[in-house]
Amino acid sequence: MAASDLFKTLLYTVNNILQQHKYKSVLAVIKGFRNGAVYGAKIRAPHALVMTFLFRSGSLREKFRAIAQATFTHSRNLACFVFTYKGLQALQQHVQGKHLQSHSFLAACLGGWLVFGENNNINSQINMYLLSRILFALSRLAVEKGWIPQPKNDPFPLFATLVWGVVLWLFEYHPHTLQPSLQSSMNYLYHDSNTWHDISDFLIYNKPKNN
Repeated sequence: MAASDLFKTLLYTVNNILQQHKYKSVLAVIKGFRNGAVYGAKIRAPHALVMTFLFRSGSLREKFRAIAQATFTHSRNLACFVFTYKGLQALQQHVQGKHLQSHSFLAACLGGWLVFGENNNINSQINMYLLSRILFALSRLAVEKGWIPQPKNDPFPLFATLVWGVVLWLFEYHPHTLQPSLQSSMNYLYHDSNTWHDISDFLIYNKPKNN
């Protein structure tokens, strides 16, 4: 009974703290860390599972270890970035007494350098994913602000034409410049489909089972 009463008291205290406005900035940073960890795991785990079993060789144990490592790294990095970003934003706002757009940019720059500045596979994928979104967003913003005129026709077909033309040219003639996971995907699609020996590795398997 004493333990039950202690738990209820502790729960009441925690809930009371969570509802106090004076702790909101600090608590938002902590919850940001939590959300970053959860979201990173949710995003990376299925991706790592599929890519590992499609393209990675090795024992089942080695494959699951690779999946766990990739998931942990993505989850940790995203959690640390959110924690750093929100913490620096809150600090700048506290020092200057108001919120400025530059706070977001500076906090994210420092967080990106500290967390995503290491050149590894996970960070490369995340940074390149963001770069593609940034280019789209800046194009839309430039039109909204009147910096460039509104296109008369939908530019997406031209965008798709250039993207696929450039990436396949790079893959065929300069494959070392592409990220390893993209190379693996394209090898599977465009090069492995040039080779077969019989019906088994023509329709059922990508390569003979003994390979």
